[in-house]
Amino acid sequence: MIQDRHIAVWNNCLKVFGQILEPQQFNTWFKPVRPVSMQDATLTVEVPSEFFREYLEEYFLDVIQKVLKREIGAAARLNYMVRPVSVQPPMTYPASHGQVPVNRSISVSTYSPASNPGPFVYPGTRRVQVNSQLNPVYCFANLIKGECNKMGITAGESISMAPGKTAFNPLFLFGGPGLGKTHIAQAIGIDIKEKFPELVVLYVPANRFKTQYMDAVVRNRLNDFLAFYMKMDVLIVDDIQDLATPGTQNAFFQVFNHLHQNCRQLIFTSDRPPVELRDFEARLLSRLKWGLSVELQQPDFATRLAMLKARSFREGVSLSEDVLVFLATRIRSNFRELEGALISLIANATLAHKEATVELAEKITEKLVGEQKNDLSMDKVKNAVCDYFNIPEDMLLSKSRKRQIVQARQIAMYLTRQHINCSLSIIGAELGGKDHATVLHACTTVTDLMSTDRTFKQYVTDIEKMLVTADR
Repeated sequence: MIQDRHIAVWNNCLKVFGQILEPQQFNTWFKPVRPVSMQDATLTVEVPSEFFREYLEEYFLDVIQKVLKREIGAAARLNYMVRPVSVQPPMTYPASHGQVPVNRSISVSTYSPASNPGPFVYPGTRRVQVNSQLNPVYCFANLIKGECNKMGITAGESISMAPGKTAFNPLFLFGGPGLGKTHIAQAIGIDIKEKFPELVVLYVPANRFKTQYMDAVVRNRLNDFLAFYMKMDVLIVDDIQDLATPGTQNAFFQVFNHLHQNCRQLIFTSDRPPVELRDFEARLLSRLKWGLSVELQQPDFATRLAMLKARSFREGVSLSEDVLVFLATRIRSNFRELEGALISLIANATLAHKEATVELAEKITEKLVGEQKNDLSMDKVKNAVCDYFNIPEDMLLSKSRKRQIVQARQIAMYLTRQHINCSLSIIGAELGGKDHATVLHACTTVTDLMSTDRTFKQYVTDIEKMLVTADR
């Protein structure tokens, strides 16, 4: 029957896979795949998780393509459907990541033949197709907004509504590694391309810009290099601190001036604020400070937990709250390490056919981040909170519902969660005999209040400073 064609096609493919692959590979990566539907030459199959899909794409894509073309024909295509978690709707992916809308081709005017035409152009005028270099995974939809990055995301969303026409030009994002600078910068570019397909957007790491500049100088094609970059509508330069060479800075200065004067959007990322950039010309530094500088900070517990939940859902994997809470507690430095730990956990559990438990997560995080030395104790946190609010410890641990006592207790729970590696249940037991749900609610409440109440945020900041002093 025609409605069963997808089953017949996939079964035929499985026979071939079984013949050319090792039995363990076949049983692990192909038997769990289930055919869902087929339309024309496009076969849709269901896989257990996003990690499963990525593994097939990385290690078996060539084999799958050859077998499908043999079975269906040259026009064969494959879509993946990630098995839904709980009652959430399934997520469907093409056999490779979707593409950012392509840039229109641009006309680059050149000079006379005697002026040595460059790598992008020839004497006269040439149409050039510009690859945006944007990764579709780095979109706003895959960002988790928290106190650590809220300003950067909000500014980025404003820019994407009117690129080059806001006060945020240039936008300068800075912060430590793994805090999402590249993600936010590329998300802005992707959103601009979706809203304004006619604009030419280019993402370039500063090191690549520097290499291209040096190559242009060697080939005596600097004019072509500058003409190319001056055609951009949106220029995103990643890790701009790497432009610490005089010649490169001079070329970049010319590009910056031209684009800014013509209301083109400029977006930069750096591992340090503009004032700390070393070996930068004063005139360039002053321009980097023209627009908006935003510092991305380490994510708080609530943001880390939200990121883990979102990413595990994207992977199509259902992890227990205890596992996610453990990871969010264990790894506090940045999103990159946190995401790496989650993927490693999923990979280990999938390949070993084990359940993703707290014990397994503990083994994985020990290998990834090592032991985190921390001399802080829960007693020190309780003492700091009690000293700050001038309340006795027995009152902090009581069942009092007075507003001051409740807030002090919630802050103690939040700070313990942030700085000490222990479970929600232990925190609750030590701070008034509360359950883990109460502790989680307290952490969320403190995070929310810190973003809306300046006085409350000062309370938490002051106590954290006391804890830093106590930890020395």
